Amino acid sequence: MADIVDIAVSAGSFSTLVTAVQAAGLVETLKSAGPFTVFAPNDEAFAKLPPGTIQTLVQNIPQLTRILTFHVVSGKLTQADLAKLGTVTSLEGSPIPINCSNGFEVKNATVVAADILADNGMIHVIDTVILMG
Repeated sequence: MADIVDIAVSAGSFSTLVTAVQAAGLVETLKSAGPFTVFAPNDEAFAKLPPGTIQTLVQNIPQLTRILTFHVVSGKLTQADLAKLGTVTSLEGSPIPINCSNGFEVKNATVVAADILADNGMIHVIDTVILMG
C-alpha cells in the first residue's frame, strides 16, 4: 500500500492539491505515520474556485497552510466513523460538520469517493474545496 501523498500523486486527479501541499511544505507531514483522514479536493473542486484564487494562495503560504490543514483530521476515520461523530476537528483547529443523512457531505462539499485506505490514514475525495468560516 502507499501513503496519502503517493496515492494522491498516482491517482492523477489531484495535481492541484499535490502542488498546493508541496507549496505549503506539508508533504513530509502527510507522508508521516499519522494516521490522518484527508478530505481531498480533486482537480475539479479546485477549478470551481474563483479565477486567481490558487495563485493567490500559493503566494500566501500561511493562508494556504490553514486551508489545507482544514481538510485534514487526526485519526483513520471511515465514512461510518464520521457519521457517528457528526463533527470532527481539523488539524487547523476548526470544527468540520459531517452529514451522512442524505449521501456523505463534509461541510459544503459532497464526498464523491469514500474510504480510500492509505498506509497512514484514510482519504475521502470531495467535489468542493471547503473553506473556513
